[in-house]
Amino acid sequence: MTADDYIQIQNLVHRYAYLIDSGRWKELGDLFADADVYIAGELAVHRDPEKLEDLWRQYVRLYANGTPKTHHVITNLTIEEVGPEEARTHCYVLVVQQTAALPLQPIITGDYLDRFVKSEGKWRFAERRIANDLIGDLSAHLLQELAQAEEQKPQSW
Repeated sequence: MTADDYIQIQNLVHRYAYLIDSGRWKELGDLFADADVYIAGELAVHRDPEKLEDLWRQYVRLYANGTPKTHHVITNLTIEEVGPEEARTHCYVLVVQQTAALPLQPIITGDYLDRFVKSEGKWRFAERRIANDLIGDLSAHLLQELAQAEEQKPQSW
């Protein structure tokens, strides 16, 4: 993998945070158009951008400004080459939120385990596994209760 490959993959991981914090569900669905998305260990969406867009609409509360009033902070990103056109990543996520009724605070933390494939010179998500392990007050963030898996901390690839 080249340095450009690493940058493309890093940008995809960080683009997710930007899109979800901006409430841009269509673009978020498009970002994962070729990916399987797992939440709490369960397959939530199989390569279907419209279904992923609908999932975010059903779960995440948007405010008058069109955003969920959150910031997803991505840290500890590691990128591993699996082959010349396949890579995997792991990162931590910390989500903070502030609303008129909720003071600025962390509301949830977790891990993202991702797989990427390169096609025609462009990296794409092939899989995302979302696992949350520290859960705070999600009442101002979610429209539905968060599904809980017995073991949220993902195992390494």
